[in-house]
Amino acid sequence: MYTEYHKWYSPALGQEMELKLYGHYGQPVMVFPAQNGRWYDWEGHAGMVQALAPMIETGRVKFFCVDGIDWQSWTNQGIPPAARARRHNDYDAYIMQEVVPFVQKNTGLPTLWVTGCSMGAFHAANFFFKYPEVFDGLIALSGLYQVGGFVGDEGGMDAYFNSPLWYLRNLTDEAKLNAYRRSKIVFAVGQGRWEEECIRDTREMQELLHQKGVYATFDYWGHDVDHDWPWWQKMLPYELERLGI
Repeated sequence: MYTEYHKWYSPALGQEMELKLYGHYGQPVMVFPAQNGRWYDWEGHAGMVQALAPMIETGRVKFFCVDGIDWQSWTNQGIPPAARARRHNDYDAYIMQEVVPFVQKNTGLPTLWVTGCSMGAFHAANFFFKYPEVFDGLIALSGLYQVGGFVGDEGGMDAYFNSPLWYLRNLTDEAKLNAYRRSKIVFAVGQGRWEEECIRDTREMQELLHQKGVYATFDYWGHDVDHDWPWWQKMLPYELERLGI
């Protein structure tokens, strides 16, 4: 399998950041790690690269696994909620001003898809809905789609504008809505252990997108399907196949 490792100093974050790409060709997909996760998780304990190897090796998909900073932002209990949200905005600048141009140059394509599991699904959905001119595909697995669990109602407008279930409800921008309507969108969630809150947010997202006239696939897996990597190893290849990858 073709891979590349990259590391550079991020002006947006003020620290070095790493990423790794998998694949020589195919649909580019940016991968966000799960809560407090790292760029190497998908190849390590998560087992996702191995599960997706047939698609990667045959040139159907090319994954860009980015690093996270959740422990500096949303999950950092040592700073006020508003500061957590502001730190996430630094991460937003890193992704949009540094990583996206890197991916575009690497692939020669103007747009890409996003995916992630658990909190990675939150990040994927948030970037997709904020920047539909760049991201035209989303596969979100077992996610929460607002940051209330981390900051309550104390994160201010920075938290509001990073919570898709909050800002989408009031979104009236037809250009963005039409961009969503042209995109590929999948939300998948199990109905087993540790998925209760994710099911709640997924159903709320389903209702909200329906109200906005945005078509998306919502896939509720069985009651034996837990919030865990072995199931996401099955979910993502299946959902990619459904989208024609």
